[in-house]
Amino acid sequence: MTRTRLGIFVATSVVYVAIVVGVLTTSWPVRFDWQVMLFRPYKQWPEIHTFLDYFVVLGQRGPTAVAVAAWLGWCTHKQKTLRPLLVLGTSLLLLNATVGAAKIGMGRLGPHYATSIGSNEMFAGGDIFPSGHTANAVVTWGVLAYLATTPHTRRIASVIAALLALGVGMTTVYLGTHWMSDVTLGWTAGLMVLLVLPWFEPLMARAEATLLALWRRLRERRVTLAPVPVPAAVALGAPRTPADDELPVREPVGAGGRPGGTPSRVTDGRPHLSPRTHTIRSERTPVTPTGSRRPPHADRVPRTTPLGPATGRGRTAGTAGG
Repeated sequence: MTRTRLGIFVATSVVYVAIVVGVLTTSWPVRFDWQVMLFRPYKQWPEIHTFLDYFVVLGQRGPTAVAVAAWLGWCTHKQKTLRPLLVLGTSLLLLNATVGAAKIGMGRLGPHYATSIGSNEMFAGGDIFPSGHTANAVVTWGVLAYLATTPHTRRIASVIAALLALGVGMTTVYLGTHWMSDVTLGWTAGLMVLLVLPWFEPLMARAEATLLALWRRLRERRVTLAPVPVPAAVALGAPRTPADDELPVREPVGAGGRPGGTPSRVTDGRPHLSPRTHTIRSERTPVTPTGSRRPPHADRVPRTTPLGPATGRGRTAGTAGG
């Protein structure tokens, strides 16, 4: 917080208090509010009513917060720091706390719900003092100027943010949703939020360090709990013994007994037989046993002489002998 910024903050605070006191005492701010309200700007220039209905969305908290958060999220990824998003979150938190408390505490009714001409309409259950659209436009677009990295960019962003905040505030007066004093107090409330942001920079730095440390621990834990890849042989259900893990990896042998051949162990750690020379079918040794293929039988008499040409004699002799 520089001395210049501190001086601007004190001056803005004095203006804030002066507006609140002027409305509470029903002095000239309230008289001016009624003059503008009875003038009915939306009836004086009806041709721009449709455009301003859409333009006022630039001060609505939901759409503007999403748009600015998307841009600052990209900046966070690009700059590898959480500061842009932390600044936006801190500013919106301060805005909701201060402006929301003032709205509920003073309970002022808007022009469309005014009960008597010339009254300040305070403490009547309303929630329009200060103007939330105006204060949100100051803070949301002003954060972009606050986060600018060069003085030239900061000046341009500040002018654009000021024009948007001015346009949104006057649009609410044109539409008849806010008194002029509501808008003035909204400008000062939003500016005060931007002015106090440097006081929260140390807190945001500690929050960033804590979040980054937590993110690193979560990543390390996820890597530690990652599943170990299972070998293909084990995944297919092949039996595996403890001896398989103790088998040495033999060095491949090529031609001439020198290293350089195909490894005898595959990546899953199971040994394979060494390659053999492939022979064709005619060179292979027959594996069929020689002799009769009929199995031996206890009651069968081995035949030593072949049967003669007359098979009937042999059958008759065998019958007679039996």
